[in-house]
Amino acid sequence: MQDEPEKDPGQRAVQSIEVGGRLLLALAAHHGPMNLKDLAAQAGLTPARAHPYLVSFGKLGLIEQDKATGRYALGPSALQVGLASLSQLDPVRVAGPVAEELASSTGFAVALALWGNLGPTVVRMIEARQPLLVAMRSGTVMSILGTATGRAFAGALPEKRVVRASPGAVGDEPGQAIAFSAAELKVLRQARQDLSAHGLVRAEGRPIPGVNAFSAPAFDHEGQPAIVITTLGHQDHFPSDWNSSVADAVRAAAAQISRGLGWQGSPAGGLAASKRD
Repeated sequence: MQDEPEKDPGQRAVQSIEVGGRLLLALAAHHGPMNLKDLAAQAGLTPARAHPYLVSFGKLGLIEQDKATGRYALGPSALQVGLASLSQLDPVRVAGPVAEELASSTGFAVALALWGNLGPTVVRMIEARQPLLVAMRSGTVMSILGTATGRAFAGALPEKRVVRASPGAVGDEPGQAIAFSAAELKVLRQARQDLSAHGLVRAEGRPIPGVNAFSAPAFDHEGQPAIVITTLGHQDHFPSDWNSSVADAVRAAAAQISRGLGWQGSPAGGLAASKRD
């Protein structure tokens, strides 16, 4: 079969690879082995056209065929490619373009934070169109329960992991659990409820007077919170309603990052998976 370059004035592409790739994507989207007819239909091909691609993919170990049933499934080479891709994923690299687009579309400041030894740590800050005086810069460690960024992580992580990251007194052993007060546990559990109900946590004028924020965790392929994206702005222009356009934009951004990190479930599914540890 001759490779045909795609008619694209920007970049040349090999059409036959794209056609064959549709078969692999169809198998990846299906939860079990598929017969030739259904697989070909899912990829928009006839069985006769699909079969040569499957033979070639079989030689590469990208697919395998059950001799008893004749059904096709992804092979060991596909697994190796997938694992290699997951190992190379960098949450900041995946989230960066999404954060830039969120800042551009909303006009508000956007921060990305990872979970560090002391808790949520800002790794990137994109300024708002209008100056916003906030003490958030790369390297800033955010309060776990006192900020939306911190509560987004705290609400998505197992409680034991949260308390072990809470800074203790000088001389405490690293990782020593710190007992939360009843009031702090109430805040932690409210964050979990907000994430479960809305996919977000929010801050209204606290801890920064006059500044509102929404934060949402993005999940990796195992359903663990890998990074938190936060949007913040002056309360006069930043609506804090759960169903506002800003809230919707942050939810969509977190979902997009999660997909980029390999998570295929819902945000609620990610919360359930993260709390099993």
